[in-house]
Amino acid sequence: MEHRLLGRSGFKVPVLSLGTGTFGGGNEFFKAWGDTDAKGAAHLVDVCLDAGLTMFDSADIYSGGLAEEVLGAAIKGRRDKVLVSTKATFRFGDGPNNVGSSRFHLTRAVEGALTRLGTDYIDLFQLHGFDAATPVEETVSTLDGLVKAGKIRYVGCSNFSGWHLMKSLAAADRYGWTRYVAHQAYYSLVGRDYEWELMPLGLDQGVGCVVWSPLGWGRLTGKLRRGQPLPKTSRLNSQLSNEKGPPVADEYVFRVVDALDAVAAETGKTLPQVALNWLLRRPTVATVVIGARDEQQLRDNLGAVGWSLTPAQVARLDEASAVTLAYPYWHQRGFAERNPPPV
Repeated sequence: MEHRLLGRSGFKVPVLSLGTGTFGGGNEFFKAWGDTDAKGAAHLVDVCLDAGLTMFDSADIYSGGLAEEVLGAAIKGRRDKVLVSTKATFRFGDGPNNVGSSRFHLTRAVEGALTRLGTDYIDLFQLHGFDAATPVEETVSTLDGLVKAGKIRYVGCSNFSGWHLMKSLAAADRYGWTRYVAHQAYYSLVGRDYEWELMPLGLDQGVGCVVWSPLGWGRLTGKLRRGQPLPKTSRLNSQLSNEKGPPVADEYVFRVVDALDAVAAETGKTLPQVALNWLLRRPTVATVVIGARDEQQLRDNLGAVGWSLTPAQVARLDEASAVTLAYPYWHQRGFAERNPPPV
């Protein structure tokens, strides 16, 4: 398993991480993702460690904290062999302060995560989203204090816009506080918005990308085909809009899948393996978070490493997934001499 530096830090992470949203199945929303128990999770961790995948990503809201508990049980006795990342910011409780990135909530969130995970430190702690109600100085100084206390090692964010991230980095630089070295962001062959602003920012500021939903909410698994109904088990059948992710035109998905089919035939790899390998070729990407309901899915995703797409194959996938950029990015791309694209 290849390892890469996480942003502008000395911390190396495996290029694939295992997401734990499928652990626990504590409510109807997360049961649709999976309901792996501690025994099943321990087996998946075994498979991961055998393959060199040592990083496991969770969040307090995954099954109301149950995913963190299951992960903690699965890594018990081998904490020194794994890297643990988790997230907080979204509502976790009914109280007025049980949400956001205030000092009150973040301190309580980290303490709760440590208890559920059965550990005394978190390798990478990420804000799950931006909190516009809390001054960034309060948030970043709180994270800096938690690093100095030894409760977290590195800090990151998730789902930030460019100005959210840059404002936070500027505050950290102004006061000498711990900087974000990671941004956990949605990025896939059918979701390339990350490239427009967040990727150039990451390159400039040394923020590595931790990719979530790399298969575009299941659109790139190979199960979606032109003229065929959605699989019964697909999350795209859900009535919940956040289960389906952003709307994507069917014909656009099929165009990308056609290109994936062609490259898969050339390489002898599966569609998910090709889609994941494409992501691993992109600038700023440090690790790609894969999900797995079972060992078969996990082993298939692990097959995304140890080989590389050719430049011609990358170009074919780039062309098939290209879209018109939003303003001002399409305008800036017209002046490549001054604003070269990151990819």
